[in-house]
Amino acid sequence: MSLALEPSAGLPGWRPPFWLGGAGVLGGHAQTIWPALFSRRYEGEAPRWRRERWHTPDGDFVDVDHLVAESPLPGRAPWLVLFHGLEGSSASHYAQAFAHWARMHGWHCVVPHFRGCSGELNLAPRAYHSGDFEELGWMLARLRAQHAAPMVAVGVSLGGNALLRWAQEAGAEGTRLVRAVAAVSAPVDLAAGGRAIGRGLNRLLYNRMFLRSMRPKALAKLAQHPGLFDAEKLQAVRDLYEFDNLFTAPLHGFRDTEDYWARASAKPGLASMRHLPALVLNARNDPFVPAECLPGPSGAGPAVTLWQPACGGHVGFPAGRFPGHVMSLPAAVMDWMRRQL
Repeated sequence: MSLALEPSAGLPGWRPPFWLGGAGVLGGHAQTIWPALFSRRYEGEAPRWRRERWHTPDGDFVDVDHLVAESPLPGRAPWLVLFHGLEGSSASHYAQAFAHWARMHGWHCVVPHFRGCSGELNLAPRAYHSGDFEELGWMLARLRAQHAAPMVAVGVSLGGNALLRWAQEAGAEGTRLVRAVAAVSAPVDLAAGGRAIGRGLNRLLYNRMFLRSMRPKALAKLAQHPGLFDAEKLQAVRDLYEFDNLFTAPLHGFRDTEDYWARASAKPGLASMRHLPALVLNARNDPFVPAECLPGPSGAGPAVTLWQPACGGHVGFPAGRFPGHVMSLPAAVMDWMRRQL
């Protein structure tokens, strides 16, 4: 297990640009919001995707986007599997940045969408959650059955926590599917992250943003499956804690929010990870993931590498001249990945 605290060690060649710098709270917000909205995520044309629909064992479906290569790739070209964050998709800024890296380096790239995140509501009385390791494992197993080339997986935010939970549950068997995993800005302590996002400026900025898309999806799910939950109570939800208590937890087999956060968090299982190489990258000024809750060397197993730069925000890590770009993030993560191959 190794731990890097400085940006130069955690993300080689990366520094927060002077116009968006700062290791404190305001820097964390700026480095989260600006890159997601305005920074470049690729050079040239936008990555193009080919969509494939997979039918799940429980009669539902997930949509999987494959990066369209500019020219045919060799049969042994490696595969990058990217699991998106809360309410993310293949259109998210980080997905486009990783896809651009894959395009430039001759890798396949695929983004499996969690249920309900591909632009079409899924069918079953469930959605997705931070500990959805069984679903994620099924996706990886299906890809592995279809492709023999080397494969790695990157999870971002919620997807990163779920990916780590899968690696913990899979143990040594996980190496049969992928060579390595990386979790970027994963809320490995869901209780600490939930408390952080539910107070102060976070509550005003991010709770509203997420609920703006999550509440309508939940109501559409209720129309599909009447009686699933109380619609009036959902309309009164004002933060993610209440949403998880009413919707996420009961739909996915958890007693309540506290039970969900405790059982789905990846942090407690990091110490047991000793087979599959895992990179866990968290900026220490991430508004969603307080620095004090991040794992230290004693809390991570021998297969885990911890990168904890002072700056970067939540899935931000901007670089370059104004308006900046987010391509340093996939470059650093994938450089680590290639060393595992």
